[in-house]
This record gives sequence, C-alpha cells and structure tokens, in this order.
Amino acid sequence: MIRVEGLTKDYGPRRAISDLTFNADRGEIVGFLGPNGAGKTTTMRILTGFMPPTYGKAEVAGFDIIEQSLEVRRRVGYMPETVPLYPDMTVFEYLKFMADLRRVPEADDRVIDILETLQMDDRADSYISNLSKGMRQRVGLGQALVHDPEVLILDEPTIGLDPAQIIDVRNLIREVGREHTVLLSTHILSEAQQICNRVLIINKGRIVAEDTPERLQARLTGAQRVVLVVGGEAEGVGRVVEGVPGVLAVAGETDGRLEFETEPGKDPRPEVARAVVNAGFNLLELRPVGMSLEDIFLQLTRDEPSPPETSDEAFYDDDEPDDEAEDWDDEAGS
Repeated sequence: MIRVEGLTKDYGPRRAISDLTFNADRGEIVGFLGPNGAGKTTTMRILTGFMPPTYGKAEVAGFDIIEQSLEVRRRVGYMPETVPLYPDMTVFEYLKFMADLRRVPEADDRVIDILETLQMDDRADSYISNLSKGMRQRVGLGQALVHDPEVLILDEPTIGLDPAQIIDVRNLIREVGREHTVLLSTHILSEAQQICNRVLIINKGRIVAEDTPERLQARLTGAQRVVLVVGGEAEGVGRVVEGVPGVLAVAGETDGRLEFETEPGKDPRPEVARAVVNAGFNLLELRPVGMSLEDIFLQLTRDEPSPPETSDEAFYDDDEPDDEAEDWDDEAGS
C-alpha cells in the first residue's frame, strides 16, 4: 500500500533524506526507527502530500503522491507528533467536525464506531481541554481513522505518555494494523520491537537496515555474547575464560557472574565449560545473550557518513521545525 523509490528531499544545502526505497503492505505495521533529525518526519510529510520530494517517487494506496495528491490524501490518515485539537470542542463534536471535513457518509454513526474503537464512549461529551494527554492522543488517533483510511501514518504516537497510556495506545495500533497499512515513526526502541512487523532503521537521511526485529537481531549479531555463572568461590574464573581460544573479551565480572564476547562465527562454549570445570569451579550456567534492538540501533547509527550538502544556502534541520513548520504540521493534521 506504500511504495517508495529513490525518495530524496533537500532543504537548501541540507539533504534531509537521500534515495529512500521501501514498501509497506496491507495488514503490516512498519516501524520507521531513527534518532531525532534522521529524516522520519520529512518522509511522512511527503507521503501525506504535505510537501513534494526533490527527487524520486512514491505511491500510497496505488496513487502517485505528486500526480494524484488528492486521491492520496483521501486514503491516508495522518497523526502528527503534535496533534492539532480544538480544546473548546467536545470529543464527539471534534470527531464529527473531522468526519464532515472528510465528507464521511453517516458521520454520526461513524463517530460512534470510532469512539467504541478508542474505548471513549463515556467521554464523548467531555471537552478536549479536560482530557489527559493519553486521552488526547486517542482522539488524535480517532481523527486519523474517522474516514477509514487504507493507510495510517503515525508520527511518534506515544511520545509524552505514561506507561499505562503507552500500553493502551500500542494496543489500539495493533488492532488497527490488522486491516490497515501502518507506518509508525519512533525513536523508542522497545516500541518498534513490540508492535512492528518490520523495522526500517534510518540515520542521517539514509536507510541503513530493513527487516523484522527478529531477523535484524539474527543477521547483525556478529560476535556473540555469553553469560557464565559459577557457584561458590569465583576468584580467577575470568582469567580462565580469557585464556580459551575464541574468547575476545570478558566483562562485568561480579559475584561469580560474567559475560564474555566470542569471535564471529565461533562457539567456544564447550571449551569454556571444560576449562572452568577443570579449574575447579562449579559451573551453574552458560548461555548466549541475544543482541537487543537497542544494540543493533546503536551499531547502525554510529559513525555513519553525513549526507552531502547541495549548496551554500541556509538549511532547516528535520524533526526540529521552526514556527512556520509547526504551523504546517497543524494544517497537515487537520
């Protein structure tokens, strides 16, 4: 439902995104993961028809974002990082207003359905100004869903929420993702790992990895980490492990527990076990430690080359918009 090929955007001399190519299918939640300023928001603005790319092309729900921009906007639900809500309206009034703007048939019935989906039936008559931030995020998700879009684009949907609110919003996104295409931007690693079918890691405007969280872990682990635990007297066990061929480094040695790193492609655990037992230690545990998505993220976004500058003019940093850009966000969200 989303097809992107060679997408590039320049802000004066600054290349915010460079040659992005990816896709997202129906029923798939794709996580757009990267540090602040990586190019996530710029990409989403382009896909929602908010701004044109400098180069490249993209299709959303089968329509070209440049040649068929209105058709794209009819089929996209967009929730910006800062949701543009009207505090003096009730929840029902606001969602009804958004439904009318979208020319949704039988808008009242559709709003009632959305309120049930959001589990906000009892807050329909509450003024938005009286809602908690978590409830406001739900309303923002509701305005993105009210016209039943084929594609849902969410920019940092759980930012600023407490743990309970984050769980509620994640559950809603999972439910929506069963029937829609969802592109979800975040720099919260656990969020991408828990709710996304596939992850795109973007750094300095370029995609540096793309796969499921599980496959990324398997493909990028490289050197393996292993936890070793011994019982009783443990002094000197680290020196024993260090002397085993295939062990690169030993770290975190405390109270009979340590971690060691192995050479890529080698598994010295049998030799480590024999060496530890032969040295007189009581071996209790020896297990590999999987590489977390956080480890992968840090590995892929460290020491990446900067994208080229295109001129000597002033530029705007992505994800740190000025006042005018914030106004654009409000307009796009509404």
